[in-house]
Order: sequence, then structure tokens, then C-alpha cells
Amino acid sequence: MSENTFPVYTADAIVNFYRTEVLIGQEAKHFTKSDLTPAPKPEAVQTLYMRVLHLLYRFRPECHSMVPLLENIQYPVNHEGATAIMSVYMRMRQFLPMCLVYDFSLNDLLAPKKQRTLTVLSAIMNFLHFRKQRMDMILEKQAKFRADMDRLQAYNKGNLEAEKKIEILTTIPPEQQAEADELAAALSELQTTTVHEYQEVNAKNDCIAEWKTKIAEKSQKLAQMKVDISNLKEDVTKLKSQIVESPEELKSQMEKMRENVKNIKNSITETDERVVELQNMVQSVTHTEAEIQQMFSLLQDLESSMNNSKQRQETYQELTAQYEKKQKELKNLCMEEGQVKRAQGMKLDKESKQSIRRQMKREMKEQHVQDVLGQCNQIHQKREEMADKIQEISRETQQLKAKIQSLRDICSKETEKAQALYDTLSASMDDLHRRIEMHIVDLKQDTVKMSANF
Repeated sequence: MSENTFPVYTADAIVNFYRTEVLIGQEAKHFTKSDLTPAPKPEAVQTLYMRVLHLLYRFRPECHSMVPLLENIQYPVNHEGATAIMSVYMRMRQFLPMCLVYDFSLNDLLAPKKQRTLTVLSAIMNFLHFRKQRMDMILEKQAKFRADMDRLQAYNKGNLEAEKKIEILTTIPPEQQAEADELAAALSELQTTTVHEYQEVNAKNDCIAEWKTKIAEKSQKLAQMKVDISNLKEDVTKLKSQIVESPEELKSQMEKMRENVKNIKNSITETDERVVELQNMVQSVTHTEAEIQQMFSLLQDLESSMNNSKQRQETYQELTAQYEKKQKELKNLCMEEGQVKRAQGMKLDKESKQSIRRQMKREMKEQHVQDVLGQCNQIHQKREEMADKIQEISRETQQLKAKIQSLRDICSKETEKAQALYDTLSASMDDLHRRIEMHIVDLKQDTVKMSANF
């Protein structure tokens, strides 16, 4: 005992601790410093050890004075005084090695010394401090475990609801399956028709370029014809001044010249009309290109919406992975809880066997009432703690409900947006088909006219 691994407390600190933590009722009131110093009283020390054993192992002080019934002892009355001291000694010998005291003897009970009793009591005090800390930690872990279990149940419910919602959103109902198939077929047809129309537009652009080159050549020829006409007019004026012919020949020549001028004017007007028609065709082609670009932008919006749906599926997969991890953690926690319950069951079985073997006596009424009052206070404190925990859990559930409602609103908004996009796209595609058909009819008519003219 020269080198201790625990502090040796003063007599005042030991008295205050044992009066508040170990002793109860009248024993706590009557226990003073004079019971330990200068010469400790054996009765007070023995009652302290009995109360410590009762606190730790639920072994009541009355049980120390009981003689076992299985053994045939002659004159059991002579053993009443020694049995209590020997039972306390044997149980203290089993308990004190946990407090790092290995040399406990009968003299510490029958004729205790001051320094020896103070060291033993300080060792027990250190062990009780350690026990209290560990009990608080275990209670905190149990509370956290219960809160985690409640949260896990809430998360499981939320995951099940989310899975149901995802199934509802991803699966197409049988009533709308035919419409969805029709829409998919219509989209594929639209893509093929747009490709064909792009090819036709490119061919028409090539034709327009060829017509432009022809028009440029004709415009050059018209310019040359105008120059020739001006030259001919000058020659006519010169010839009029030089040649004097009959009026009949002059009239015939003038009529021929007028017919030539009319023919030239008619050709000029026809070329102008053709130029105007080609300009209208070019404008219609540009308009169709703008509509095609709008369709392309709508298709890009559809691709972005599909990418968003893929991202949501990925988030759903991540949530399922987290759910599986939490289930594994829950299984591990359940295994640990089962082990703890088994250990507690073993301890309870041992205590019950000890209580059955020994005939228990009742304590005094005052002590029993005080124990009941202490337990009632503890139960009241536990009830308050449980009420606080229930309030926290209700707050968390309300927050989860609000999050679920916000997710539902977002999903409904996105479905409405997708439906509106689909409606606008279908309407624009119908308009585009109509316009393309009208343009094709006009172009066919123009080609027939052009072929007839040429």
C-alpha cells in the first residue's frame, strides 16, 4: 500500500461523499468524522462496507447474518455474530481487488486503523467515481442508440415513400401507355421527316443558286440588249437624216422596230417577275430554316430534361446504397444490443438464484419509503428527459414532412413543365408540317411554270 494508483482523500471528503452517495436516511445523518478519526469505530466501518456491497451487488445487510440452510450446523445461535463479519470479509475480499486493494484482512473489520481505513475507503470512492462515469456514458449511448433507431425507422419510411413516388413517376400507367407509344412513334417520324426536309432544302438551295447564276447571265444579256437598242436608235436617227425613202417603207420599218421593243420589254418584265418569285422562295426557305432552328432548340430542351431524369435516377441509387449501409449498421447495433441483453439476463439470473437461496428479510419502513421516494424522483427525472427527447423527435419528423412536401411540389411542377413543353412541341410540329406541305405545293407549281416557260 506504499505506492497507490489512486488518491487518498481526507476524512472530511470521505465523510461528505459517503453521506451523499452511499448512506441513506438516519445512517447518513448519524455518520460523522468522529466515526473515522482518531480511532475508527468497527460498527461504523462494517455498516459502510455493507452499504457499499448493497449499492454495488444489491446484497442487503440483513443477508450477511443468515446461516445457510443446507448445512447441518449444531448450535446455530453461536454462529450469528461471526457469520455477518465473515460474509462481509469474504465479499470485500472479492470486491477490493477491483479497487486495487489486495491485502484486506479481518483486522480491518474488527480493529480498524485510521490510515488503513482511509486508504480502503478512498479506493472504494475512486471506484464509485469511475462506475458513475461509466454508467453515465452507457446511459448516453443507450439514448443515442434509441434516437438512432427512431431516426432509422423514419428514414426507412421516407425511403419507402420515395421509392413509391419514383415508381409512380417512372412507370407509365396502362391508360397512357398507348399514347406514350404513339408519341414515341411520332417523334421518330418527325426526326426522319426533318432529315428528309433538310435534304430537300439543301437541294432547293442548290437550285436557287443555279437560278441566280442564270438570272445574272440574263441580266448581263439585257444590259447588252439595252446598249444595242441605244446604238440602233442612234443609227436610226442618222439614217433618217441621210436616207430619204418612201413613207410606206418608213412605216414598215418603224412597226418592226416597235415590235422588237415590245418583245424586249415583255422579256424584261418576265425576268423581273421571275426574280421576285425567286426572292420570295429564298425568304420562305429562310423562314423554314428559322422554324427548324426552333425545333432544334426544343429538342435540346428535351435532352436536358432527360439528363435531369438520369441525374435523379443516380441520386436514387445513391440513396439506396446509403439505405443498405444503414441497414447493416442497424444489424450490428441489434447484435450488440442482444449481447448486452444476454449479459444482463445472466446477471439477473445469478441475482435471482442468490435471492432464492437466501431468505430475504424486509428493511425498516422508513428506509423503504425513502428508497421509494428516491426511485420516484429518478423516474420523474427520466420522464422529463424522455419528454424532451420526444419533443426533439417530433421536431425532426415535422422537418422531414416539410422536406417531403417540398419534394412533392417540385415533382409536380416539373411534370407540368414537361407537359407544357410537349404540348408546345406537338403544336409547333403540326404547324411546321402544314407549312412544309404548303411550300412543297407552291414549289411544285413554280417548277411547272418555269418548265413551261423554258
